[in-house]
Amino acid sequence: MSAPAASPQQVAAIRSRIRDIPDFPKAGIVFKDVTPLLGDADLFRAAVSSMVAPFTGEGITHVVAIESRGFMFGAPAALSLDAGLAPVRKLGKLPFRTHRVEYALEYGSDALEIHGDAFGPGARVLIVDDVLATGGTAAAARDLTAALGATLVGYSFLIELAFLGGRSRLGPAPASAVVTY
Repeated sequence: MSAPAASPQQVAAIRSRIRDIPDFPKAGIVFKDVTPLLGDADLFRAAVSSMVAPFTGEGITHVVAIESRGFMFGAPAALSLDAGLAPVRKLGKLPFRTHRVEYALEYGSDALEIHGDAFGPGARVLIVDDVLATGGTAAAARDLTAALGATLVGYSFLIELAFLGGRSRLGPAPASAVVTY
């Protein structure tokens, strides 16, 4: 059973451990650096607990974790939910037969892949990533999940950049974020 969601005080502390890095990876982007949060075991635990709390009891069988920072939150989320982990990676990084989808990013375009045998019909999937920005990456993970015949239960993010409107690209499945900017 998962720990409860973070208290308002813990959410404020989590927010305080996310630092802004201006002009990274390119000019005009303000990168949300989560490494200070990862270095604080109590707040990292509270963040993951908050990410899974809305989906506890939903019968999640697999967590789809999106490369690369999504892995840091997806793996402990999967353990907390007693679920398997299915990594979604950038093009050419997975060694077995894959499904691929191309998508638009906040600052360019890319492609994602998942192993064709990561899960199958009947799987109940939670997509986990560190940041919801424009929604392109999460929507691509959704499309990969659908290609394998699974049911998408929802999305969980550490951070949502609400001003970019990414939620509008996700469809009807519920989406949750610990910290919203």
